[in-house]
Amino acid sequence: MTAAQETMPTEDAAMLRTHFDLQREAYLAAPVPDFQQRKQDLLALKRMLTENADAIMEAISADYGNRSRHESQFAEIISGADAVNDTLKHLKKWMKVQKRRVDQTLFPGGKNRVIPQPLGVVGMIVPWNFPVNLSFVPLAAAFAAGNRAMVKMSENSINLTRLLMELSPKYFPEDKLRFFEETGGVGIEFSKIPFDLIIFTGSGQTGRAVMAAAAQNLTPVVLELGGKAPAVIDPNYNLKKAVGRIMFVKQFNAGQICTNVDYVFVHKSQREEFIKLAQEYVAKHCPDIEHKDYTSVIDDRSVKRLVDTLDDAREKGATIVNLSGDQQINYETRKFPLHLVLDTTDDMIIRHRETFGPLLKVMMYEDHEEVVAHINKYDRPLALYPFTNDRKLQDMYINRVMSGGVTVNDALFHVAQHDIPFGGVGPSGMGHYHGKEGFDTFSKLRPVYYQPGFSPMQFLRPPYGKFATRVFNLLVKQKS
Repeated sequence: MTAAQETMPTEDAAMLRTHFDLQREAYLAAPVPDFQQRKQDLLALKRMLTENADAIMEAISADYGNRSRHESQFAEIISGADAVNDTLKHLKKWMKVQKRRVDQTLFPGGKNRVIPQPLGVVGMIVPWNFPVNLSFVPLAAAFAAGNRAMVKMSENSINLTRLLMELSPKYFPEDKLRFFEETGGVGIEFSKIPFDLIIFTGSGQTGRAVMAAAAQNLTPVVLELGGKAPAVIDPNYNLKKAVGRIMFVKQFNAGQICTNVDYVFVHKSQREEFIKLAQEYVAKHCPDIEHKDYTSVIDDRSVKRLVDTLDDAREKGATIVNLSGDQQINYETRKFPLHLVLDTTDDMIIRHRETFGPLLKVMMYEDHEEVVAHINKYDRPLALYPFTNDRKLQDMYINRVMSGGVTVNDALFHVAQHDIPFGGVGPSGMGHYHGKEGFDTFSKLRPVYYQPGFSPMQFLRPPYGKFATRVFNLLVKQKS
């Protein structure tokens, strides 16, 4: 390839830029939609979701090979519609111009205001594991803030993407919303577009690449990157309840959730009881992995990753417990039994790589300080799950272990709350959305100072004489 060819835009880049320019032009023509327009956009987004719920869930299942309908209803349809409903309930309040204080000593008669205004055109890069939730929830925030959006879906969501590309023009003009299919080149070029904001959900490795590309345009980014989220069970907490709650989220979507329990600390005195209770849970709630309620692993590459993780642990001395009894991995349907992995060591893959599947690492502990020290040795996780009724112990974990979010005495459910922000910290991500924080993230909170007709600053212009010296000395004294 010649140097000239290397600098020529690809077909995908040209296509993306054309659509970006279309949305940018529409934004510049009407940069601040009023409340009624934003309400109309949010209602259209909800109709697009609810009026096509069956087709959407079927498309997601086709992409997975099998995706539990009930899990799709809960995590995609209900959660997405609820996010829109909550946004509509609070939108007028969020849009209000905010009055702020003015130092009347320095600026008598002045006024300060903060005006939430749309950023413009935002780009969203959406993963395959919850493709509707992770597109429609941020879209609700983006439209509430008055923006336009381009959404790039995952290559593993091909059926859903094509459906959304077909449905979207029935509800929105292309200069408001457009979905894009991953063609092999779109993903590379998408983050190079000079969006006003990019929100990416996915792996840390890809997140770094997105951030590097966005930096070329100084485009701000919101990154949701996952990580190894720990749970810890206080030996004084009801163990059966804790196991039931942890195993529910571990089997949900076959464990393919960025905020899932990656590993759990169990007091060493409860090791055998924990294993027994986990086996009983699976026997009752997931007795047959071939059942339609048990979701498939997304693709062959992910199955191989999980198999390699188990094989590596087994070969290095870990104890592997197949909670599904004699049921084995079905490579054709990509149904993968739930496993516990115990007695791990630091040279094992499972200690370092996010499992993102139906594998649960179990670690024994004696003292709470062990737990804190171990978690803090590694990257800050996206979530933390302490199981204890001891308020002091809850606070100790929350204060001593930094994570993106926390659910106490359960897992995942902080993500489903609309009035608290969702986001990572450090290697697990940056930025927040959901609720008011989502509106703020997709807005420019624009500071405006209004100067009155008379300003005493005119008497403090150079050359500075005795009067200015006296005034400045007095002000210094007042502020000291």
